[in-house]
Amino acid sequence: MSKSLFQKPIEIKISTVVAVSAILATADRIALDAALAEMTGGTADFFEDDLTVIDVAGLPAGCEPVDWGGLIALLKKYRLNPVAVRNAPPEMAAAIAAHGLSLETASAKPKEEAPAAPSAAPAAAVATPVAVAAAQAQPPAAASNGTDVMIIDTPVRAGQRIYARGCDLVVTAVVNNGAEIIADGSIHVYATLNGRALAGASGNAQARIFAMNMAPELVSIAGVYRTFEDGFPTEFARAPAQIRLNGDRIDILSVNSANRA
Repeated sequence: MSKSLFQKPIEIKISTVVAVSAILATADRIALDAALAEMTGGTADFFEDDLTVIDVAGLPAGCEPVDWGGLIALLKKYRLNPVAVRNAPPEMAAAIAAHGLSLETASAKPKEEAPAAPSAAPAAAVATPVAVAAAQAQPPAAASNGTDVMIIDTPVRAGQRIYARGCDLVVTAVVNNGAEIIADGSIHVYATLNGRALAGASGNAQARIFAMNMAPELVSIAGVYRTFEDGFPTEFARAPAQIRLNGDRIDILSVNSANRA
């Protein structure tokens, strides 16, 4: 008998889906375009078609109406993929739905996220037209089985995304370029850390990133991020190091000393 007779036509399972939040402080697309251009530094793949939640809570009263079609096109220009809108007033609902975006209701509203900004000059959302922060879009399947740590013993390959919800993440194998590891707590990599590492994803500013061999493309603590287009600082590259948040600045330190960059 054919194997297909025993297969269900469709199955629905919980999946790990992580999005970023685009936190608007204006509806002016020219200002938003300029801010995103500065944020990405002209890097075409700065964002990698990340699912995006548009947060409109910071729009000032009496600002110009949101051009949803234009805003969606603008975000897609920078490889951000809008899927939902957060904190929208009722009068925006019809226009949002007409453009195929979901509405996040008050009951589904997550904890407040810390906004992120370019590597050397982080800024609050109210100070810039748009800020982007890591955010949980759906409850992930990855769980810690009641413990405070998730352990990954296999290499994290390009295109893979791992999220340790509500706990630390420990990876004992290489994290390859193009991979992304995320934790609500701290991240520990007992091998080479390439790719992107985002710790404190739910807003924990005390989280840190540790690696035996540092060579990341991007790091983030509580939504504040830093990129390394010109390479990781030479005094810390390919050596044991840690990443922490110091105020609104990302610091890099040796694991065994107070030296930092």
